[in-house]
Amino acid sequence: MTSDGIVLSQYLLQHLGKKKNILSGTSWGSALGVKIATKAPELFYAYVGHSQIVNPNFSTERYSKLYKMAENRKDSDALQILNTIGKPPYSSAKNTGMLYRVIKKYEKANSTPAPQNWFALAPEYNNEKDNKNREDGDDYSFVNFVGDQKLGVQSMGVSIDMMKDNLNFKIPVYLIQGEEDILTPKEMSKKYFDALKAPKKEYFLLPKAAHGFNQPVVDTQYKIFRSIKTN
Repeated sequence: MTSDGIVLSQYLLQHLGKKKNILSGTSWGSALGVKIATKAPELFYAYVGHSQIVNPNFSTERYSKLYKMAENRKDSDALQILNTIGKPPYSSAKNTGMLYRVIKKYEKANSTPAPQNWFALAPEYNNEKDNKNREDGDDYSFVNFVGDQKLGVQSMGVSIDMMKDNLNFKIPVYLIQGEEDILTPKEMSKKYFDALKAPKKEYFLLPKAAHGFNQPVVDTQYKIFRSIKTN
């Protein structure tokens, strides 16, 4: 996937008649973006990471913090799920999915959502066949990312740790972090940001933002893109 990203970037430069691109990645795209940016920095003016993945493997410490949140809220539904699946790591993608549902619940409760019209499907794609294909695609990607022992699928996430082998950048780095992000928390992205070396680096911690997009995230992206010097 890193090699594909580099080839695509080279194609875009030729197709658009540009010297370099600005590379931006969100969530899984941020893990891939770091790999691309550090392997082929000559193609890019800068790298902009949002909800930056550092180590996607959910630790027992992070599980305990989530459990404490559920206890403080007396959230019996969340506690039942967390008690059922137990502490990570999980051999089943289903259990990881149940954990993610609790995470998304609390992220949603503590952040400002994006406008609903951002997710309105165009009529030509809002049909049974395309909706099923999207669901199947999401399931396939998720299982391959988190792994499933019974299905014989090894986790892609297990091998990712940016603190070990992706700390040196030859281009400017900008990281956008939601303060309410539980999936890729600020503690991990800030530690990574402090450790990485780059010609220029900036860290943007956004209140009332979680793992996904909302208006402040998009506004910050736009601000960064406009500030990057491309001459």
